[in-house]
Amino acid sequence: MDRRKALFLLLTTVVLWSTSGLFVKVLDWHPLAVSGIRSAIAAVVIWVYLRRPHFVWSFTLIAGAIAYFGAQTFFVAATTLTSAANAIFLQYTAPIWVALFGIWYLGERARAVDWWTMGVIFVGMALFFGDELSSEGIQGNILAILGGICFAWMILLMRKQKDGSPETIALLGNILCALVGLPVVAMAWANGTLPGPQSWVILLYLGVLQLGIPYLLYARSIRHLHAIEAVLIQTLEPILNPIWVFLIIQERPGPWSLAGGLVVLTAVTVRALLVAQSNRQPRPQPEPA
Repeated sequence: MDRRKALFLLLTTVVLWSTSGLFVKVLDWHPLAVSGIRSAIAAVVIWVYLRRPHFVWSFTLIAGAIAYFGAQTFFVAATTLTSAANAIFLQYTAPIWVALFGIWYLGERARAVDWWTMGVIFVGMALFFGDELSSEGIQGNILAILGGICFAWMILLMRKQKDGSPETIALLGNILCALVGLPVVAMAWANGTLPGPQSWVILLYLGVLQLGIPYLLYARSIRHLHAIEAVLIQTLEPILNPIWVFLIIQERPGPWSLAGGLVVLTAVTVRALLVAQSNRQPRPQPEPA
């Protein structure tokens, strides 16, 4: 695959990912049910693609699946309680949690730029709470932060299993989401409160086109791009997500949330640029004896 096609696949992935906030907002159903059905459909898509997935049962696989479950479930719950902008921007703090937790879990040393970026992002996170004075809004923000932490651990655990089959973490995570959501769906079926045909179409879209296929496209494209290219393109997701919500259902993020989102995006992007520049610098060669 050439670089231009990989860029197109990643851009398509990010655009599809960014529609999650809008459609989760439109669905008036329990977050566990939405997350469960979406993930059940995505699991089928990934399983069909992998054909015969091989699960190497280990702590990394199980913990990674739990982290994936937390990231998906907390995001859906946060989106129902706070604005779509808050949910996606706060989840986008994941790269900083990766840097922080990776220090001791993967033995990766944090750079000075990591510590500065963490401090700036924590300031940005605090700004989000300036607009959300209701108990539901504050709870949604907290869930979004937890989603970002879970997403970071999913990344770390996938990296830990990079020599095995990291795709199985996402597959098992989707299966776990589906199993946890099943009782809620069964209860709704027993009470006659299942969503209508329009909601099922949205759930099908979320499972296939917003979660399942984009994950496979991401796995293909990321192998052929530099890390900095991937990070910069992925910053489109937290920008597009609230835009779709505003255009369709007129949800406006507050000024403090916008300021916080700008701080988070700027910090993550600047860190990625600085790290990429540092990695490109040639290492000093030893002087000949």
